[in-house]
Amino acid sequence: MSWKEDGGASKLERFRALVQKQFGQNLEKATPANVREFMLLCQQSLLGASSPERIELNESKTTYEEILKDFFVRVLEKPTEEALITLWLMAFELSFYQIEQHTSERLQALFGDVEESF
Repeated sequence: MSWKEDGGASKLERFRALVQKQFGQNLEKATPANVREFMLLCQQSLLGASSPERIELNESKTTYEEILKDFFVRVLEKPTEEALITLWLMAFELSFYQIEQHTSERLQALFGDVEESF
């Protein structure tokens, strides 16, 4: 991932070019599977990890609500471009997760529990 490197283009322009290279100009190549792969690459790039290593979380928040509030407070403190990229990535991931869940439910309704028929 090269969107974090310094260069002539802004961070947002480099990120936009990376997204379009990965998924096409209008995201026509985006699928739940390759969005998951892209998110993993983004996380590795942001964390500076070269391989998918185990990450230890030292989260002081104890509920999902507290974690979300903390996330959004931290996003407000980021520079504008970084905040926009962070929120876009979150929305992109959640949207494709929803697509995956909806497809899974539809297939479940069509085929039922495959294990029951054997």
